[in-house]
Order: sequence, then C-alpha cells, then structure tokens
Amino acid sequence: MATALHWKHESIEQLDWHWSTHVRPRLDGLTDDEYLWEPVPGCWSIRPRSEAVGRQAAGAGDTVADYEFPEPTPAPFTTIAWRMGHIAVGVFGMRASNHFGDGSVTYQSTDWPLTAEGGLRLLDESYRAWMDGIKELDDEGMARPCGPAEGPFADYPFAALVLHINREAIHHAAETLLLRDLYRLRR
Repeated sequence: MATALHWKHESIEQLDWHWSTHVRPRLDGLTDDEYLWEPVPGCWSIRPRSEAVGRQAAGAGDTVADYEFPEPTPAPFTTIAWRMGHIAVGVFGMRASNHFGDGSVTYQSTDWPLTAEGGLRLLDESYRAWMDGIKELDDEGMARPCGPAEGPFADYPFAALVLHINREAIHHAAETLLLRDLYRLRR
C-alpha cells in the first residue's frame, strides 16, 4: 500500500534543507568588498542613487537597486549585492508581503543595504517571512489559486507558486555562491 505524499511538507523541506545546509552557511563571513564587487564593467548592483546604472533604479531612499523593465537583452551582469537583493525582495519579500502581509514590499519601497551585514539581514528576514507564511497553509491553502498578485498565473494553485519560489531561490542562490567562489579565486 502506497504512503500518502505530503506536498506541503516536501515543498518546504526542499527549500529549507537546501537553504539551511548549503546556501546560508556559505554566505557567512561575506564582506562588504565581496558584496559590492563588480567582476565585469557595467554590472547592476546596489548603490547610491546618484551612481545608479539602471534607467529605473528602485529604492525608498538614497540607496537603489539598478533596474530596468523590460530588462535589456542581454541582461547586465549583477553583483552579489544585487542578486541577494533580488532573492530577498523579488523572490521572498514581495511574495510574503503580497500573500501573508500587507502587500507593501516592492523594489521601490525597499531601503536597500549597502553593507553585507545589512544585505544578509534583509535576506534572512525575507526568507523567514516567506517560510513562516507557507508553513501556516493547510491543504486547501496549497490548492487555492494564487490570486491577482501573481498576474497571469493568478489561477495557478498556490503549490505551483511555492515550487516556483523554490526553483528561483535555489537558482539565484547558486549564482550568488558561484560569485563568492570567483571572488575568492580572482587572483
């Protein structure tokens, strides 16, 4: 007799195991120099508004994330700071805010950190908000449609969004960790 598969548990476990075992430990010790390192000319990063590279740089204060929509082709290379910010705000933060909070988190409303410590704090807070939200869902919550916050994917089940977020987080975290390796080996 087959054992019932618990999709919510498996979905949470997939991301949390990867995050807790591989991603977050490898970000310990991140320095400000690594965080803002631009390995090639023309990188998008987190920077003072007066130095913004993207035409639509977004942020609540004097610090912004370089940004353009639609994204240019090819898209600019991005720094660790930009990638961590994207994971924190675009992957976890906006989704947690839209689905479990007040909907106030956007690229434009974010006070982007210029330090590695601040970037890690933003990442940790956003990850916790997302995970806390999905842990509260029951089977009906995982099966319900995502709703208008997900645009053309509004009718998809929430479980599809959870799996998409897992994929995005793992993908962008791998890019971030690769940049740490390249920084370490750059000499």
